Amino acid sequence: MNEKIGFVVSDFNADITHLMAKMAEEHAVFMGAKVEKVMRVPGAFDMPLAIKRLLEMKNIDGVVTLGAVIEGDTDHDNIVAQNAARKMADLAVQFDKPVALGVTGPKITHAGAVDRIDEYAKRSVESCLKMLRRLK
Repeated sequence: MNEKIGFVVSDFNADITHLMAKMAEEHAVFMGAKVEKVMRVPGAFDMPLAIKRLLEMKNIDGVVTLGAVIEGDTDHDNIVAQNAARKMADLAVQFDKPVALGVTGPKITHAGAVDRIDEYAKRSVESCLKMLRRLK
């Protein structure tokens, strides 16, 4: 226990993501971890650079990402979500530290993302901490 984690939170759909961050931080404390740093980024597509900066820090054991990619009229949500997720996985392997995917979407409505705030906030923290504890 006493893991030190970082959060990367998307400001896009802030009505969803900022509540996710609050719930995730409470859950991290409940699970015995400390949130060392929170970095806010414009959107999910912008997360990889912030994730990389956190992973480079010696006092960060893992990263939790929190975002909501809402379905639109084009395939933009697919492009954003798939590219962000792929780069997150690549960074986890590159830095040998877990990066938990707490980004809802693609193909999710605003109402669907609201319904999953609690689930994704808690699940992403749990995923990061479970990986840290299993990799020790």
